[in-house]
Amino acid sequence: MVFKRRDRRSPVQIASELVYPRGGWTRAFHYVKHRVRRLPDSPERIARGIGVGVFAAFTPFYGLHFLVAAVLARLLNGNILASLSGTFFGNPLTYVPIGVVSLQTGHFLLGTKFRKDDTDGLMGKFADAMGDLKDNCIALFTDREADWHGLSRFYDDVFFPYMIGGVIPGLVAGVVCTYLSLPLIRTYQQRRRAKIKAKFEQIKRLAQAEAAVPASNPLGSPPGTRKDSKDV
Repeated sequence: MVFKRRDRRSPVQIASELVYPRGGWTRAFHYVKHRVRRLPDSPERIARGIGVGVFAAFTPFYGLHFLVAAVLARLLNGNILASLSGTFFGNPLTYVPIGVVSLQTGHFLLGTKFRKDDTDGLMGKFADAMGDLKDNCIALFTDREADWHGLSRFYDDVFFPYMIGGVIPGLVAGVVCTYLSLPLIRTYQQRRRAKIKAKFEQIKRLAQAEAAVPASNPLGSPPGTRKDSKDV
């Protein structure tokens, strides 16, 4: 295959690069920034798309952040590709603080409290929810009775507070990123247009200079020195 990797990565390498890219997070950040700057759209729509993508990173729909960002960008007239890039605000380095802030805010707004001393903990509730999904799918084809206790507890203690609590910090982060990125994108596009215009002007001057140079005589004699054969 043309696009097949020469060096096949092991599952361990794939998992490690999801946490820390091969070129580092700095290189990944600059790559995303470069792609966003070169998007062929207005600075306002690009910045709006970035803000929407950042907001989507604060939702509990892990694995669906691209879809959430694209839908919101479509509704708010933002650039969809920029919104996909904005979701990289949520990454393995920021998922934990985003989750903590969203959960605490959600429980505060709902008047509940996430018990830190719970022996199950967050991962235990998530494991119970996944176990319920698996067991209940099996129960559809067997005589086993469906039990939604673990999934219900996960929804009440984690998912719903996360979804409610992520709105406020998500809006704040999205608005801040929108207004920070707007002047940067606008300045970059102006400089890029100026460079392209200067390049075209240079090409135009070279073409005019070449057109102003008289064509040389094929026989090597200066133009106008050859006499017509009738005058000889």
